[in-house]
Amino acid sequence: MKDLGRVHVEAFLEMMSAERGAAANTLSSYEHDLEDLQSFLNGKGVRLTEAASAELAAYLSSLAAQGFKPSSQARHLASMRQFYKFLYAEGLRTDDPTGILDAPKKGRPLPKTMGVDEVGRLLEQAEAEAQDPAAGQLQRLRMLALLELLYATGMRVSELVSLPARVLGQDGRFLMIRGKGSKERLVPLSQSAIAALKLYGGMIASENAATKNPAAKDSGESPWLFPAASKEGYLPRQVFARDLKNLAIRAGLPPSTISPHVMRHAFASHLLANGADLRVVQELLGHSDISTTQIYTHVLEERLQQLVQTHHPLAKQAKKQE
Repeated sequence: MKDLGRVHVEAFLEMMSAERGAAANTLSSYEHDLEDLQSFLNGKGVRLTEAASAELAAYLSSLAAQGFKPSSQARHLASMRQFYKFLYAEGLRTDDPTGILDAPKKGRPLPKTMGVDEVGRLLEQAEAEAQDPAAGQLQRLRMLALLELLYATGMRVSELVSLPARVLGQDGRFLMIRGKGSKERLVPLSQSAIAALKLYGGMIASENAATKNPAAKDSGESPWLFPAASKEGYLPRQVFARDLKNLAIRAGLPPSTISPHVMRHAFASHLLANGADLRVVQELLGHSDISTTQIYTHVLEERLQQLVQTHHPLAKQAKKQE
């Protein structure tokens, strides 16, 4: 004779398949989760169909204690909610014990980033290729300029590829960027970024001079720093991301871990690791809320601990007592 809980689970799965059109993988997931829950409740002498909110909460806590990720805990809770809603709808229970259960908080994932050595290898590869005078040098100089600007400023990739051509005519170590909401911010340029821009701009000027028709009223020069035959008229960010991964392969780096966004994260993480103020990094990244920038503070933990141990008076006193 089948266990009553198992009978109700099978009825629930049949309903999800027939009425909700749940996929086979979804049904298998529900079945596995409910079997695991039933095993837990059996250990406490509680029937699956009679479990109270406190007992279900204890089950979720046990998942956390076993090291289940918040996303996995949330999936188990979703299975429980569907099952007990089914029991309530069928009149098999007079309440839904999952109604007051809170979903586990999903920790904000840490951003992927690159080490200083990895960024160095990428830039060295781009610089070496840019020095090759063979055909296609303009594209190689463009990649070098893109990378130097990205690592020097931490720009969003959309901000980077849509920079205006007038950037080449400016003199100075700062760049005005128009970001989200048309907000403008000032970012400093590194010496290597300035040098890469000059090389790239010189090549553009040479090619424009070579192809310009003196009889034409309009030379057709692009208003964009990185022009392309796209709808917008500038380099699509997807093309830059693809070319960046190809460069990473040639530099001996895993392409799956490298993207324009990862380099933006590297810019922020490396600044913080070397003592930059969080508010300054917020301004450079163009974040309207510092809570967005605070995700990078994981790189500060070790440095902050060292600062406290070195400078806090109580820490000094403890060392003297040892």
